[in-house]
Amino acid sequence: MTALTHWNPFKEMEDLSNQLSSVWGLTPSRRATEVSEGYFTPRVDVAEDEKEYRISAELPAVEKDAVSVTVEDGILRITGERKFEKKDESAKYHRVERVYGKFERSFHVPKDADAENINAEFRSGVLEVRLARLPEAKPRQIDVKFE
Repeated sequence: MTALTHWNPFKEMEDLSNQLSSVWGLTPSRRATEVSEGYFTPRVDVAEDEKEYRISAELPAVEKDAVSVTVEDGILRITGERKFEKKDESAKYHRVERVYGKFERSFHVPKDADAENINAEFRSGVLEVRLARLPEAKPRQIDVKFE
């Protein structure tokens, strides 16, 4: 005689998560149903053309006043914080994958970039930083005086 059992797909996902967690040495408190607040690493694209360098950083759900761009000693830094939305205590979460917390990305400013001519725009969850290129240095002929 065959017994019928109730299939719960979330239980299978939890079992798989537990097995993978044990392989990677994660404790139960770091599982997928826990809110991960710590260090958020935004994805970036870095591109260049003959006029400028561009850094585009994905910053979904980050408020514009929580983002800062600074340049010091040849390093451009993008810093900020992605804050956790208020958790609905009445809801049972099956998976929480979004990461929250402070972030920082740093980039060396190229030698031919004008560190005094940097623009940053934040639109639709994407921060775009533009560094203008300096004009190419051309060799200069020096006259030699003979006495």
